[in-house]
Amino acid sequence: MRNWALFAGLGMIWGSSFLLIKVAVDSFGPLPLVSVRLGLAAAFMAIFLRVTGRHLPARRRERAALIFVGVMNTAVPFTLITWGEQKVDSGLATVLNATVPLFTLVFAHVGLSDERITPQKVLGLGLGFAGVALLASRDADSVSPNPLAGQVAVLVASACYGLSAVVIRRYLRGVDPYTIAGGSLMIGGTLTILITLLAAPLPSLGELDLQAVAAVITLALVNTVLAYFLFYTLISTWGATRTTLVTYLMPPVGVTLGALFLDEPVDWKIVAGAAMILGGVVVVNWRRWHRPAQPLPSTVRQ
Repeated sequence: MRNWALFAGLGMIWGSSFLLIKVAVDSFGPLPLVSVRLGLAAAFMAIFLRVTGRHLPARRRERAALIFVGVMNTAVPFTLITWGEQKVDSGLATVLNATVPLFTLVFAHVGLSDERITPQKVLGLGLGFAGVALLASRDADSVSPNPLAGQVAVLVASACYGLSAVVIRRYLRGVDPYTIAGGSLMIGGTLTILITLLAAPLPSLGELDLQAVAAVITLALVNTVLAYFLFYTLISTWGATRTTLVTYLMPPVGVTLGALFLDEPVDWKIVAGAAMILGGVVVVNWRRWHRPAQPLPSTVRQ
């Protein structure tokens, strides 16, 4: 029961991230929001690494890979999703983020010798991206317009997560996962904060909405830091394959929260599109569920 409770909690936490981003982004702006979120999370993880005696990798190739992951698995996708949610519903962003396993499959085919695309996987990819095309058609829907630019931003972020997963598996396989998580947060946070200070307009502290401030703090400490600990606790007890089923909880949670708290419309297209994307992920991973659990790259989710 304890593991099921942790599993349900993780699904709720990651599924709620998109609602919290939507609540905070108008007050903070995309880059300042990501900077505060990553800065707080990185500070906490740096203390954790220090207290537990963990160190960044010593080998040059592993450090280069960790820098890549810090940029492409943290700074870039966090910013793209936050920017995209200025334009699209939080529920739609949650559904589009569920394409991460599909992008991972495509990059793994190129970058990993033991992850080749098969006819079954092609079927899953086709079904999943047909769902994306259906969701993209909502751009012209006057009842629930979701501009294509915002949807593309979230999809590019999902592709960044997928590419980072392959890089982690190929180049950081022997590195402690908490070190990868903490190191990538520190790298991504430092980069984002520097860019924000140099190029982004900063919000006026006196004009910040209290709800927005609470949302950003929650994103940092709960949806990033606490979620990591829940995630790796489940991997250590359940194994990676079973734990990754949390992916299927996120879209229904995100869509439901968006409808309840932000009055976002739920039409047949988002229901059918979500079903097609998740169905594609199921088809792609069907046989893999019957294999022993494999180590899972520690990709950050929103």
